[in-house]
Amino acid sequence: MLMLLCNAELYGPEPLGRKQLLVGAGKLLWIGEQLPVLDDSLAVEVRDLGGQRVIPGIIDAHAHITGGGGESGYSSRIPPVPLHRFTRAGVTTVIGLLGTDDVTRNTASLVAGARGLCEEGLTAYCHTGGYHVPPITLTGSVRSDIVHVDRIIGVGEVAISDHRSSQPTLDELLRIAGDAHVAGMMTGKAGIVHLHLGDGERGLELVSQALDKSEIPARVFNPTHVNRRRELFEEALVLAERGCTVDVTAYPVCEGEKGWSAQAAISRYLEAGLPDQRITVSSDGGGCLPSFDADGTLLHMDVGSPGILADTLGKLLDRGLALERILPAFTSNPARLLRLHDKGTIAVGADADLVVLGEDASVRHVMAGGRWHVLDGEVMIKPTIQEANA
Repeated sequence: MLMLLCNAELYGPEPLGRKQLLVGAGKLLWIGEQLPVLDDSLAVEVRDLGGQRVIPGIIDAHAHITGGGGESGYSSRIPPVPLHRFTRAGVTTVIGLLGTDDVTRNTASLVAGARGLCEEGLTAYCHTGGYHVPPITLTGSVRSDIVHVDRIIGVGEVAISDHRSSQPTLDELLRIAGDAHVAGMMTGKAGIVHLHLGDGERGLELVSQALDKSEIPARVFNPTHVNRRRELFEEALVLAERGCTVDVTAYPVCEGEKGWSAQAAISRYLEAGLPDQRITVSSDGGGCLPSFDADGTLLHMDVGSPGILADTLGKLLDRGLALERILPAFTSNPARLLRLHDKGTIAVGADADLVVLGEDASVRHVMAGGRWHVLDGEVMIKPTIQEANA
């Protein structure tokens, strides 16, 4: 069925004004000023949005779709993140990955999880590997995984400056990055190394050395959690100036903690006058948000939620920032980095991934691949297993 969306105030992510949209076959077929004249024989669903703001679907470039955790025994393993946890948050594209536990969880199950989300209507990809070096792969190498497996677009999250990492050397990091880069060239995929940053004092030193001592493009190195320490964030700003895209994690930050909240980090990045396209924000959904003592013993653990992305968007608007200024970090910037050419924008020919915002910037309606997943805040398409057990 065709869908005609009327009177939408579009942000694509740039402001496009009041428009009418025609959706079909999962794509944006037409965008215009006036209502189109359609043949009466066509089945068309019409929805008047009454001037509500419509943005591209959010891209969550860091989520533990098969579950994270496991850092305090087997019982601390976090279960997979179900479909509606993403769609209710306005997320229409997600990149899955492995973290600390790349032993009892593996790349094969991650690929299966991504394909399962795709069957349910989301767009999902994943990275090969996990925290540790050499990366746990499906076909025997990072390069081969990216080249031969449709859902795999990069490698990560490789841990550095963290007591849970393999303490990779510069040569090891360069070898992984070289394989990812070449595989990306061969396939048109992202070909990035998504790097987990811990609390270690070495910070981004290894990445800086990689840029100084190799020919690998800066875009290949994609550090995340860069807002976990304020000193680390300052290092990340330098890397962004050198060509890296840096990713902030949307997680709660209490007063007196050593990190920046996602909204504070994004505000500071934009104020610094650095290239707008080199900042992204992700949820760490399904991942463990731990606190450790000096001996590496887990003291406390929270769980990341995709819902915090929409919350962060609202808090940035509350700070007085223009919607078109902050949206790229959630949409077009990750799409550009990940080479997802039909994502992160509202344009003819793009995928019909749309989020309709309420007056308070809450997520009201969500369309993924041309299908309504959320209407008036109610989940319309539920996870397959949940429905089977109902």
